Amino acid sequence: MKAVSYYPVIMTKDVTGTAAFYTRHFGFEALFTADWYVHLQSKESEHVTLAILDGSHETIPEGARGQVSGLLLNFEVEDVDAVYERLKAAGLPIRLDLRDEDFGQRHFITADPNGVLIDIIKPILPSAEFAAQYEASALPG
Repeated sequence: MKAVSYYPVIMTKDVTGTAAFYTRHFGFEALFTADWYVHLQSKESEHVTLAILDGSHETIPEGARGQVSGLLLNFEVEDVDAVYERLKAAGLPIRLDLRDEDFGQRHFITADPNGVLIDIIKPILPSAEFAAQYEASALPG
């Protein structure tokens, strides 16, 4: 299978509010808007997209309808410290405070209004122990 696109779809009870959250705090804009579905694209990178879907919509199999759970969205950014300060000042919940990880990330975790966790990441050089586990081309430069 050759995938030509990939994006997460957040099932929610509040399509409008969830789309507004990602537009306001994460720089997305709506490319398609209906009362049951909004397709978002980053204003800064056309390859970063996200969709918001009414979890009770008929396009979802009846037994799978509902709200998203167990999802963690990762956003790699250039300046994680600046994003941390901006989102903290905006009152977003900080679920994991800004920190460096030995496995090669400086990051923090916040959450959207549905409880979806959002991990904001800046890749950093990992410790020697973790560096040995990386394919050489995957190490940050």
